[in-house]
Amino acid sequence: MFADTLLIVAISICTALFAEGVTYILVYRTEKYKKLKASIEKQTKKLDKKKETVTDISRQPGHKKKIEKEEERLKSEKRDLSYVKMQSMFVIGFIFTSLMGMFNSIFDGRVVGKLPFTPISFLQGISHRNLSGDDYTDCSFIFLYILCTMSIRQNIQKMLGFAPSRAVSKVGGIFTPPASFKQN
Repeated sequence: MFADTLLIVAISICTALFAEGVTYILVYRTEKYKKLKASIEKQTKKLDKKKETVTDISRQPGHKKKIEKEEERLKSEKRDLSYVKMQSMFVIGFIFTSLMGMFNSIFDGRVVGKLPFTPISFLQGISHRNLSGDDYTDCSFIFLYILCTMSIRQNIQKMLGFAPSRAVSKVGGIFTPPASFKQN
């Protein structure tokens, strides 16, 4: 069981590196991506400076409109950047689905780990997939592979410098609520 766990972690590392290699070839080395990323970084810094200089937005309505206009431009460029990344996401999704099917057949019915907890009911279908018995602390390949790939890929992106910078992350994205909804 321990050897299977280590093998799955190694597989996750290899597939994450492969995915980042494909993403590099299809996205990160293109001029369009480089221009958009540089523009987003520049606009983010510009927006932060404007927000720092304005102390009370309610007294300066002209500045508020300028800031909103800059935020809209930044959102538009982030949308364009997401579109550029989309083609590699489809390729990687297809490759991961193929690999997962192959590895799933290899590890079918084998317990690859023991969870220190009993997963909540809607996760038991994934964590105990294709395993016989009623011990829900047994871990299947698919659950461990998904967890490893998600965490390892994020760290590889950070190590290679492909993760978004803190300044860009701070501004937010599609799922970030507007400033009027944020609590102080």
